[in-house]
Amino acid sequence: MKLKKNPFGKNPLITAITILLFLGVTPSVSAAILYQDVQEQESSFNQYQGKIVDSETNNPLVFATLSIENTNISTVSNTEGYFSLKVPKDIGEGQVSVSFLGYKTRTIPLSQLKENKNEIGLEVSFTELSEVSLAVPKDAKALVQETLLRKGDNYFDDPTLMTAFYRETIKKRRKNVSLSEAVVNIYKSPYNSDRRDALQLYKARKSTDYDKLDTLAIKLQGGPFNTLFVDMIKYPQYIFTEETFDDYNFSFENSTKVNDKLIFVINFKQKESITDPLYQGKLYIDADKKILTSAIYSLNITDREKAAKMFVRKKPAHANVWPTDIAYRVDYREKNGKWYYGYSNVLLEFKINWDDRLFNSVYSMTCEMAITDWEKNTTGESPKFKDRIKSSIILEDEAIGFSDPDFWGEYNIIEPEKSIESAIKKIQRQLRRSKAKEDSSSLGM
Repeated sequence: MKLKKNPFGKNPLITAITILLFLGVTPSVSAAILYQDVQEQESSFNQYQGKIVDSETNNPLVFATLSIENTNISTVSNTEGYFSLKVPKDIGEGQVSVSFLGYKTRTIPLSQLKENKNEIGLEVSFTELSEVSLAVPKDAKALVQETLLRKGDNYFDDPTLMTAFYRETIKKRRKNVSLSEAVVNIYKSPYNSDRRDALQLYKARKSTDYDKLDTLAIKLQGGPFNTLFVDMIKYPQYIFTEETFDDYNFSFENSTKVNDKLIFVINFKQKESITDPLYQGKLYIDADKKILTSAIYSLNITDREKAAKMFVRKKPAHANVWPTDIAYRVDYREKNGKWYYGYSNVLLEFKINWDDRLFNSVYSMTCEMAITDWEKNTTGESPKFKDRIKSSIILEDEAIGFSDPDFWGEYNIIEPEKSIESAIKKIQRQLRRSKAKEDSSSLGM
């Protein structure tokens, strides 16, 4: 297999996920939030909300996919299994397809869904051992190589304009301290092309400083590119480079099913003789057509000092900072026999040891992006360079602040976690109080 050489070094994903840490007093809530007027108009969509669960255990199914059949509209459930799906009113007779890795896909008529409190249970899909033993190839590494080489056969071969919802959060232990969200246009180039995808920011909002950050300002550099570059089929060199592919051991695990199709599960891990931090995880490959349907992996932090140098751009002089967990996930979806990037997320967890404090600080940064709609880009148009998002973007600096609850309009978003929802409500209460103070001050003048 001939993989393209990586122009960014051995760990190019690192270049897209950089943290800026520096001392300073962050701006107050009232200064951080701006207003946006949204014109009221009659709703042109129906919104359905609910939860995806295991039908036997009732446990939530995280990142389950919901899509409207015969359309390109889709969304995913959040980390608590909850979902929100907006459907144009002219698709009132449509069917909702609900799928999750290792479970039987379920199809539900839209007419049977309620606006709220839909609980959708999925059944585990069992795989016959005889079927697996007959189908499993002997060489796991060769299967991975073949899968990456066949991207031109199995994935979108036309330019595509995608609409995506992107969210990034920062937590101090379990408490939310920062949240940014955006609707992004992705000008996706064909998978058999080396041309990079282009991104354009359509809408964005943020909340800042609604919880003390120990006077520590933490910013995530890269924004939506962090998640886009996890598209392993489009950017295989960002994990398996020509130089590092032979540094991994590949092996088969028990198989599973997606949409009633047999899926091989392949474990990969760097060889013990390799000391540089590489990756380890699982690849889910369609047994019949050799298609990567999902990948879940993490950085193997063999040396925390090396990992710290890779991820931390700036830090306070009186503190040591190092990552404790760096994890990635990408899921692909299928339409008319062709597959495409559908969802990805990145988790970066790190610890700060202060020289002058008894206790350390633990922060986690999460970003995720879901494709909610797409169409063929028949003209091959692409945004002008001045209108494109740069890979060095800090979304928090570009967003405008939480304001109108109808900010997203008809765009599908990932339902926020309860903790994030509480933080948003807190921001909105502070905004109302701030506005009331401003009004009373102007009346007194």
